[in-house]
Amino acid sequence: MVVLCALLLALAIAGISALLAQIEGERGIPPLASSSDIEVDGIEVNVHADSAGEAREQGWQEAQRKAWAKLNGPKMSDAQLDAMVVAIVIEHEQIGPRRYIARLGVIFDRAKAGQFVATEGGAASMRSAPLLVIPVLYSGGVRQVFEVRGPWQRAWANFQSAASPIQYVRPTGAGGDSLIVTAGQAGRRSRLWWRTVLDQFEAADVLIPVAKLERQWPGGPVRGTFTARYGPDNRFLESFTLSANNEEGVPRMLNTALVRMDLIYRDALAQGLLTPDPSLMAGDWQIDAALSQLAAKLRAAEDAAKGADKTDATATTKTPDELATATAAPTISSIAVQFSTPDAAAVDAALGAVRGAPGVRGASTSSIAIGGTSVMRVTLAGDINALAAALRAQGWQVSVGAGALRISR
Repeated sequence: MVVLCALLLALAIAGISALLAQIEGERGIPPLASSSDIEVDGIEVNVHADSAGEAREQGWQEAQRKAWAKLNGPKMSDAQLDAMVVAIVIEHEQIGPRRYIARLGVIFDRAKAGQFVATEGGAASMRSAPLLVIPVLYSGGVRQVFEVRGPWQRAWANFQSAASPIQYVRPTGAGGDSLIVTAGQAGRRSRLWWRTVLDQFEAADVLIPVAKLERQWPGGPVRGTFTARYGPDNRFLESFTLSANNEEGVPRMLNTALVRMDLIYRDALAQGLLTPDPSLMAGDWQIDAALSQLAAKLRAAEDAAKGADKTDATATTKTPDELATATAAPTISSIAVQFSTPDAAAVDAALGAVRGAPGVRGASTSSIAIGGTSVMRVTLAGDINALAAALRAQGWQVSVGAGALRISR
């Protein structure tokens, strides 16, 4: 009995130690405090001069000019640029006796420089809801988020996001973050669990940028495949590939990929794809989608029957002018239709189905994402619910939103 009690005690201590090991450790990377100033990164300089100090000074001045040109700013003297620059960020530098080679970042004061350049500040008025970032990294056959201090998490932690219209919520990854936000979280579908996680970070929805690193051989090239996903259903937006010559080039490749990721999420925001999922904000149980569609069909059939009865009862008493008014052309509206496009044939099938529906005056794609979700703009003469009913009759699954439809097979 004594031996059994001792064994149970040892197991309990081991379990507590394992839990503490998952929480403790150097795995968190606090995100940088994002400044509202204008930052231009990745400026390359290569300068020769009479001394190392002079070469460095000339390199910084050249970086300021290149950064200003990258912002499409008007022509200004070095003294004027000096007055607007608040900091030089050294990303990498090599200093020789008479030579300076570096990759620099230049930060301009927004209050002084913002009046001369068209920056993302104008787009900041269209801000997204707070979106939790889960940076998933596949490296060496292992999938991770905050389990260790990974380079993908570091890139997101160092990202200056103030100029972006996306409100990124970036966990530090320390303490309990590594238990709550894991690589497996992206595959969950439970809205109750998602709401619990998002409430922890005061976010409305989730972004899942995925990086997969493949090393060709030890010390050789590294190929990165990057995929932008979003939402509790882990929906695909876009994917692209980059490469680095060796392991030393991986951080720079990840920073380049992050900038492209931000542009993808900006485009998605402009297309209305990053609107928070209503099921994440609702406090009550959601009505089953099939029941909702059935209720919509019953209401549409009932309204159609009432309209037909009313027309039969009043047709004999209307004058020709009244009949002409009653049969006037319906209101023309423009709606967005989202549809899954695993291949090019799916695009043609969706366009053909929508164009053949009653009341459709025209349909054309505004965004195509093979392997993801595409968007078409439809000119409709009539009611959106009637279009939804017509598409369901063709065998499509249809979800109706405010001025938009989502269809799938």
